[in-house]
Amino acid sequence: MARRKTITREHILDATYQVISTEGFSGFTARNIANKMKTSTQPIYLEFKNMEDLRDVFLKEIEKDLNDNVFSKVITGDPLIDLCLNYVDFAKKEKVLYRSLFVEDHEGGKGLNKYTHRLYLEKLNSSDKYRDFSDEQKESLFIAIWITVTGLASLISSERIHPTQDEISKIITDCVTYKQSTDEKIKLTF
Repeated sequence: MARRKTITREHILDATYQVISTEGFSGFTARNIANKMKTSTQPIYLEFKNMEDLRDVFLKEIEKDLNDNVFSKVITGDPLIDLCLNYVDFAKKEKVLYRSLFVEDHEGGKGLNKYTHRLYLEKLNSSDKYRDFSDEQKESLFIAIWITVTGLASLISSERIHPTQDEISKIITDCVTYKQSTDEKIKLTF
């Protein structure tokens, strides 16, 4: 009789989440993940081709979770402001995971940048307020908002500042208003 599989794909992904949300990507090793499950590394390599495959699947799961449970919350009714407030709230509640995903340099970083950009454009294009911005305006606003909100999120997650939701909303709104009032374009390579 064949032995029943006791460590599933979901177990491995849960252990990966536990490792990254407490240690960051520096702790993303087969040994650390196996230790979380109190097993050898063998189940990881039976379920995934390699650690890169596990990382890619994990990041796709994270993107889905962020879409469904974090960035979908309506706070003000303005999709851009809500996206930014939810991003900051995520950084505040999930300090290590936030830094691991959006601040630290890791192999999946470029993919997360693309995900963030794609999500931003979806939110902008879903709103009458922003839909008619030119592509150039949307890109310039993205860079300004991304830098501003990542700065806020990083300062808040490190507990250096403690702004209220209204103060955060005002900072973001001021950034949008400024970008709308100027033809100055921001370009950034990433």
